[in-house]
Amino acid sequence: MTDTDTSREIDPDKLKMFSFGVFTQLSGAVTAGMIHLGDKLGLFTALAAIGRPATTAELADAAELDERWVREWAHNQAAARILDVDTSVSPELFTMSPEAVAVLADPDHVAYGMGMFHRFPQTMAALEHMPESFRSGLGHDYDSHGCEGAIGIEKSFEPWMRHHLLDTVLPALDGVVERLEEGAHVIDIGCGAGGAVLMMAERFPKSTFVGYDISDHALRRAAERLAESGVTNARFADPRLAPMPADHSCDLVTTFDCIHDMTRPQEMMDAIRAAISDDGTWLLVDIKGRDSFAENVEKNPMAPLMYGISVLSCMSSALSEPDGAGLGTLGLPASKAQEMAEAAGFGQFRKLDVDHSVNSFYEISV
Repeated sequence: MTDTDTSREIDPDKLKMFSFGVFTQLSGAVTAGMIHLGDKLGLFTALAAIGRPATTAELADAAELDERWVREWAHNQAAARILDVDTSVSPELFTMSPEAVAVLADPDHVAYGMGMFHRFPQTMAALEHMPESFRSGLGHDYDSHGCEGAIGIEKSFEPWMRHHLLDTVLPALDGVVERLEEGAHVIDIGCGAGGAVLMMAERFPKSTFVGYDISDHALRRAAERLAESGVTNARFADPRLAPMPADHSCDLVTTFDCIHDMTRPQEMMDAIRAAISDDGTWLLVDIKGRDSFAENVEKNPMAPLMYGISVLSCMSSALSEPDGAGLGTLGLPASKAQEMAEAAGFGQFRKLDVDHSVNSFYEISV
């Protein structure tokens, strides 16, 4: 080692801590895979249904699975403090706290969180394509994640929406509920599997709703759900085949967690301005980003997750066409959203007082 390299000598204690930090990240990724399996195999719902501390034999029997595999899975989940375990008895007894049941096993709870874990294999599979994306600059759209990817997004956002869209978010918009009750024309852009459209259409039967998306998987899922719902005042369309209105006929436009994913977000905002009436409202919901990387890291404990998901999903989608904008998951803070909205011809921009751990909500009008 030369004299100029002495400052780079490795501190053994720092090396241990750095290695521990690196492999803690790997531990989290592997445990996420085990959470995916717990959801897919019904292990969480089975343990919640048992309703008391249970052995892995009892859990395996309830889920109709092999006990040895269930035991190793349960040890991972208990070691990660996902499950509670009583090791004072043999065999150990595993149980779920009420909070764990809400997040892992109750799809109707506002805190249910299995959506991202549902699509975890598809998200991780994107790693196979990433080296070429890093070289070429081109990403992959959401359909590259397959049907399970669309279902995962549905499961990620709809629990909170079922509890808050109709009774918290829409009433926070100036005069919108009244217009919906009287009869309004509404379009939801980036509608995904159609959850928001179906919720609104059922609540406001005098209004008409059109959901637009370019994902074949999501649109098929939305069509299936529409047929099952019996709702008659809603439909779904691919805007490339059935263009959005450009005659200022829409009273309400909604975009939920999709603008940052788009290859041409400014063009989309221009199209929204062309669609919306001069006294209409645009509800923009998007990820709660800040103006700088430093602020995101300081104020968002999930910043590493957000930036990683951006590479594998959000930014990849936003760069799936040549010269895509590539905003990324945290790339639409309030300041940028307002700047882009004003460039599209909107004059009013208001952040709504809606509490959400991930998203910000904005009311935009002419």
